[in-house]
Amino acid sequence: MARPDKAAAVKELKQQFESSDAVLLTEYRGLTVAQMKELRSALGENVSYAVVKNTLTAIAAKEAGINDLDEHLTGPTAIAFVNGEPPEAAKALRDFAKANAQLVVKGGYYDGAVLSAEHVNQLADLESREVLLAKAAGAMKASLHQAAYLFTAPLVKAARTVDALREKQDDAPADA
Repeated sequence: MARPDKAAAVKELKQQFESSDAVLLTEYRGLTVAQMKELRSALGENVSYAVVKNTLTAIAAKEAGINDLDEHLTGPTAIAFVNGEPPEAAKALRDFAKANAQLVVKGGYYDGAVLSAEHVNQLADLESREVLLAKAAGAMKASLHQAAYLFTAPLVKAARTVDALREKQDDAPADA
């Protein structure tokens, strides 16, 4: 029979798994309390970063419908529950790991798939949602501008031709 405190911890972890946009797993062995505080502030306010027990996390993940996360739940594990843009959190973890070799990104879970450490790095390489939307809008605007130019080009050419013919008639000597 499970102890009430462990059951409550599993229930809370399950809720965090279900409400998060992404989950990123790290190994924090060797980080000081000050470094952990610095990492939490680097992750921002949309990310909850907590040290968790692997067995409780595995149970909560299974209850939340996330399977195959067990391979990442070895050694000391801390989880970043992301509520917002996952690429931003992945970038913060990657950048912090570059500066502090003790932090190791193990993997994660995003959009219905378990991620390896390599996939988390690829996620960190993505540009933010706003930048991607701006690029898409710019590409659409350029296409619309090009289409508008193509539609107006024949009319402009016809107007120039008519104008040139009118000038030619005005310059021609009048035969009476």
